[in-house]
Formats: sequence, structure tokens, C-alpha cells
Amino acid sequence: MSFKRSIGKLLYHAIGIHLPESFSRINLGSRGFRQFCAHLILDHCGKWVNIEKGVHFGEGLSIGNGSGIGAYSNVPSDVTIGENVMIGQELLVYTQNHAMARTDIPMRQQGMTDVNPVAIGNDVWIGSRVTILPGVHIGDGAVIGAGAVVTKDIPPYEIWGGNPARKLKSRKND
Repeated sequence: MSFKRSIGKLLYHAIGIHLPESFSRINLGSRGFRQFCAHLILDHCGKWVNIEKGVHFGEGLSIGNGSGIGAYSNVPSDVTIGENVMIGQELLVYTQNHAMARTDIPMRQQGMTDVNPVAIGNDVWIGSRVTILPGVHIGDGAVIGAGAVVTKDIPPYEIWGGNPARKLKSRKND
């Protein structure tokens, strides 16, 4: 781990993760401080990024210009977030799962599956408390309703919601 990344993690976990949300009346420069930490930690961090209070993220995360991650979200490494993406509070993204292919040994002894990256396109809006499962790709301009559980790819410019998430309508006039 590089010295720069170590300093960024130390600052973020000691101070940044606890600072008020950026839209709070008294925010103490929290948005700028967390953005500074993210630039030190992440593999790629665009300009004007907003990471809110309490977000846990992996250093292998890539986030594009103008994108934001809502408070108390959990986004591991091996996730790519495009530009101008809006993410509500408490997003959960998974890139791995428990292995369960064998029936001759308990699942808890089988370890984890291989990492299956998640990709979120540009100009996407993800509502609060959405769960995204391993390997999902979300197309440009898509909207995902609050509380949805996304188990499969979402094509560009479609609105999805529910558990499991399903297409509700298209944003384009067909």
C-alpha cells in the first residue's frame, strides 16, 4: 500500500467518515475533506465527487466526475461508477457471494465466489436502500427505484424497481 493511500485512509476513517453530511447547515467543509481523502485512496476519482457521511468504500472503486454516493452506503472494490451518477442513502453493492456449489460440505466452509465486478453507467439515478448483486451492469441514463434489489443487468434509459427489480418503463419515447 502506498504512503499516499495510507494517509488518505487514516484521514478518512479518523475524521472524514464522521463529519456531517454535505448539505447540513453546519457542514465543516465535509464534502471537500472527503473528496480530498477519496482522491488519495481510490484508483480513480473524478472531479466534483461527493461521498457522504458514513460511506464505506474499497480502494479499487472507480468514480467519475460529478458523481455522488449517499450517506451510509457500502461500495466495495471492483465497482465502476460513471459520471454524473446520483446514489441515495444506504446503497449496498456486492461483488462476491458465499460459495455453495458443493453439497457434501457446509456452505460456510466453501469460502467465497470469485469477484464479479459491478459497472454503473453515466447519468444514472439510484434511489435509497438499493441492493446491487455481483456482476450487474447498469446502463447509461437508468433509474432504479428506492428499495430495489437488482439481480440482473439494466439496459440504458430504463426505470426499474421492486424485489427482484423489474422494468417499470422506459425513459425514451418508443
